[in-house]
Amino acid sequence: MSDPLIFLIAGEPSGDALGARLMAACKRLTGGRVRFAGIGGEKMVAEGLDSLFPMGELTLFGVFELLPHLPNLLRRIDQTVAEILRLRPDAVVGIDSPGFTVRVSKRVKAQAPDIPLIHYVAPTVWAWKPKRAAKYAAIYDHLLAILPFEPPYFEKEGLPCTFVGHSVVESGAGHGDAQRFREAHGLAPDARVVAVLPGSRKGEVSRLLPDFRATLERLLPSHPELVAVVPTVATVRDRVAAEVAGWPMPTILVEGDGPKYDAFAAAEAALAASGTVALELALARLPTVIAYRLNPVTVALYRRLIRVKYVNLVNLMLDRMLVPELLQEDCRADRLAAELGRLLDDPAARAAQIDGVVEVARWLGQGGTPPSERAAQVVLEVAAGRLHKTRPDKTRAQEPAWETRP
Repeated sequence: MSDPLIFLIAGEPSGDALGARLMAACKRLTGGRVRFAGIGGEKMVAEGLDSLFPMGELTLFGVFELLPHLPNLLRRIDQTVAEILRLRPDAVVGIDSPGFTVRVSKRVKAQAPDIPLIHYVAPTVWAWKPKRAAKYAAIYDHLLAILPFEPPYFEKEGLPCTFVGHSVVESGAGHGDAQRFREAHGLAPDARVVAVLPGSRKGEVSRLLPDFRATLERLLPSHPELVAVVPTVATVRDRVAAEVAGWPMPTILVEGDGPKYDAFAAAEAALAASGTVALELALARLPTVIAYRLNPVTVALYRRLIRVKYVNLVNLMLDRMLVPELLQEDCRADRLAAELGRLLDDPAARAAQIDGVVEVARWLGQGGTPPSERAAQVVLEVAAGRLHKTRPDKTRAQEPAWETRP
């Protein structure tokens, strides 16, 4: 039998990281006897993927942010479907980015129903659009969930769903070296480092960096030793570098996970866009203020659908506002500076955040079998046909329970 061919599709940096870890785990479990094709970023390319086209073309978010790119997006969907039908892989794994991966998978299902389809990262039906569970059940053969309470939402629709744990626990976010960072950048002993993370999408960077700069400017008179460190990724590096070049305090731009996690270890607090990085900051035990801003019309549409109180997963799992969230009209320099200043100056506020994330890390799968290895085991079993036909009984599936913990 030939080595299995897995077709992977990632559309943004967080999915690229997931895909790279999944590829590495598949190689470990098979002794290297596995092949890959598909779409990914620099991390998946480093694991051996020859990306069909640059992943950066898919890094889009929001209704109005998407519209100008729609013709190219449709062309890339056609191209991806054609490549899957040509290669006939043993399994297709769509990694998050549902705007692209679901459309591709739906067309593959219609034209080649014998190709197993897997989606990695269950949609947040517990937060909004619960009917997506039935939609995914009609398309996919298996779903990989990163949160422990998610499988019942899909199993009751007849879709096999496996909780594999959150890949962020494998990131190394909690193992940075503060001294190495300070020495590498020649920081004075009294320098007070703040990590500033404006996101990985162009729209996020454009909307948030002006507010983040204004926030730091407000803090500078009372915190003259302030040093900003701005971790970034290749897709927005040039734009971020241009924006921070004129900041009034020493500003360090870093790229790559190692330098980023060293920066986390050296920092006293963080100001970050909502997203996966918030979990990395939690695992690094770095007190954080979360901010986000979207096109107002996009937000008006989303607010009609959202069913949860918080955007930060730490707050969601704890069901309380541990990490400050300043969104949309609250994402203002005065509000951000007040919250960030409190984390810099109030030891009790810092300690409360640090203590609160310990249990969340366990719920996300920290300890035991790595999430990527659990995911790889499922993918390889589906590819081999051992899980492809197994579907739960819709009438007997457990009802979703928000309190479910591993």
